[in-house]
Amino acid sequence: MSAEATDQAPFGRRRGLPRIDLRNLRRFSRAALLGPASRGRLPDAIEHVAKVHRAHHPGADLDVLRKAYVLAESSHRGQMRKSGEPYITHPLAVTLILAELGAETTTLTASLLHDTVEDTEVTLDQVGEEFGEEVRYLVDGVTKLEKVDYGAAAEPETFRKMLVATGNDVRVMSIKLADRLHNMRTLGVMRPEKQVRIAKVTRDVLIPLAERLGVQALKTELEDLVFAILHPEEYARTRELLQAHAGRPDPLARAAEDVRSVLQEAGITTEVLVRPRHFVSVHRVGLKRGELTGTDLGRLLVLVSDDADCYAVLGELHTCFTPVISEFKDFIAVPKFNLYQSLHTAVAGRDGEVTEVLIRTHQMHRVAEAGVIALGNPYTPTEGADAPEGERADPTRPGWLSRLLDWQSATPDPDLFWTSLRDDLAQDREITVFRSDGGTLGLPAGASCVDAAYALYGEDAHSCIGARVNGRIATLSTVLRDGDTLQLLMAGDTRDAASHGPSPEWLDHARTPAARIAINRWLAAHPAPQPAQHESRDAAQEADSASTLSGADGQDGQDAQGSQASQGGETAVPAAGAVRPEAGIVVDRPGATVRLARCCTPVPPDAVTGFAVRGGAVTVHRERCPGVARMTAAGRTAVVVRWADEDDGDGGGDYRVTLFAEAFSRPHLLADLTEAIAAEGAEVVAAAVEPPREQRVRHTYTLQLPDAGRLPTLMRAMRNVPGVYDVTREGRSMAAARS
Repeated sequence: MSAEATDQAPFGRRRGLPRIDLRNLRRFSRAALLGPASRGRLPDAIEHVAKVHRAHHPGADLDVLRKAYVLAESSHRGQMRKSGEPYITHPLAVTLILAELGAETTTLTASLLHDTVEDTEVTLDQVGEEFGEEVRYLVDGVTKLEKVDYGAAAEPETFRKMLVATGNDVRVMSIKLADRLHNMRTLGVMRPEKQVRIAKVTRDVLIPLAERLGVQALKTELEDLVFAILHPEEYARTRELLQAHAGRPDPLARAAEDVRSVLQEAGITTEVLVRPRHFVSVHRVGLKRGELTGTDLGRLLVLVSDDADCYAVLGELHTCFTPVISEFKDFIAVPKFNLYQSLHTAVAGRDGEVTEVLIRTHQMHRVAEAGVIALGNPYTPTEGADAPEGERADPTRPGWLSRLLDWQSATPDPDLFWTSLRDDLAQDREITVFRSDGGTLGLPAGASCVDAAYALYGEDAHSCIGARVNGRIATLSTVLRDGDTLQLLMAGDTRDAASHGPSPEWLDHARTPAARIAINRWLAAHPAPQPAQHESRDAAQEADSASTLSGADGQDGQDAQGSQASQGGETAVPAAGAVRPEAGIVVDRPGATVRLARCCTPVPPDAVTGFAVRGGAVTVHRERCPGVARMTAAGRTAVVVRWADEDDGDGGGDYRVTLFAEAFSRPHLLADLTEAIAAEGAEVVAAAVEPPREQRVRHTYTLQLPDAGRLPTLMRAMRNVPGVYDVTREGRSMAAARS
């Protein structure tokens, strides 16, 4: 289905953002062909834009918009779009989208002119002379964005150029997003293969950026348009579902009346609206909950005057209805990274049907819909004698954009930058960690103490030596959860940086680009020295302790704190060939206790190596485990180990492995996964299910396999369970498991 066909869809569309339908395009076309109006009067084609703009900004100067339209119309005259419409209809439509979101006059002026420098004889100097340096700056930024080859978005350098083109002005990106939205709405005139290419770039790059900018109104419509092109069958099923419910009584309307009555009786002035879900949201909820009811197709939105009223509404709803406590989230006290604020809850009504409710002020709602666009013009010249000339300050710029600009300037390797950026954009959830000094720290879900250290201290995090999480000593590899309290422990002496710098193993626990980039830069500048002979014992002990950072089992931890036996006494190696049946390992040290390292959970046929630890034990790692590189760099001598086969008299045996299943949350998921595991002959030793977040859930299974060679088949079977989108093995080296 083409994107143009979806433009007329009457179901599941988000309210509050107008669409320029074909009739309006024709009206704009006729007005454009008639030419500009008489001097001093608004041209007919821009009159609607002006009315919308004045609704948000009653005192706005409309004369500058008239001048911008006259220049754009005369410059683009004679140019046509592929749809057959005059080209001026495109900048008009983009400007109307931004006007509806509350953009200020400077942004709208630049939007009208955003294609003139690229496609006409108009120059940047001319724009600056007639409209000022702010408009010139924005038009220049959008023009540079147009020169980025979005068709090659998978190439590492593409996004770097895109970020540099924006400078430090998020309004440039806002205009680009509105430009892409209008192009997506009219994409039906393109060839199907070009529709798919543009939709994929929109999905991978521009939709995540809209999310980061907080512009939900643009993000949700872009998601629906991409959904229709890339997943036409699922889109059609979702559309049919919405059509089937359209003719039935709406339980959300009844729930809204009940809520209005309760709040009116409590004397709280509110506006209660039914807010339908858009297509992609309905599809996601269906994957999570299975069969949908009428209340699943939307949510109630309660708008109030101030923050205190938000909590008053929450109290009344939880008093008069049955609350679903697990659905409560307070994004007012702790806003999301993209400026979003709201209270989320869910309550059961008179018939037991659960209704989700959003509670926010009118200003919060404007920011929730329009993100940074709703903040007006935050850019002013930096004050103070020490400020560099021409530097621009933006007190409201989202922290993530500042970080991206810092990363792109600090990372010479485009591949490393692109990998880090894609990982960051893929994060759709954020957690809030409370610092020991009372402040908060926002991190992507799955972040560790390593990430927190670099987010808080930057390059100074190189000297971090540990952490306390919720008051208890924790390793730097500890994954943080929403609401954790964190205290980072820093080195307190002044020894040289190399003595406290990060190890290569830190990269295995770093999830954020800031942490990975900083660690890689430090490691490149401080190559690991060869240890002196008298330091070998200290290096060995340090390598042993690395198992704690990697998440080694309790037995390894006991060894690290227990026996102080000298490693030097193990230089004489007895005859090789001893089989350790309990681990299925052949080791060249008869009588040695064998342990499989939990930092990489090796199983046959993984290539493995071993290292002697205190107490005469041998710990077996996968050869590609980061711990191996660390121990080798520390001067440790590897012990020859291999998997036992039939000739050794122990070709069988059980093998333990930990798997993580990432899935969309839905009923019976745990039962279906355990059934798939049992069908492959594996035994569940332990299982843990994290609470669902943003309609996604993570399962952790520790499994006993009778034959390690069946691991790839087991993982494929788990991935085939409906709703499961990834199954990974503990440790980050997945090549063997996926082969």
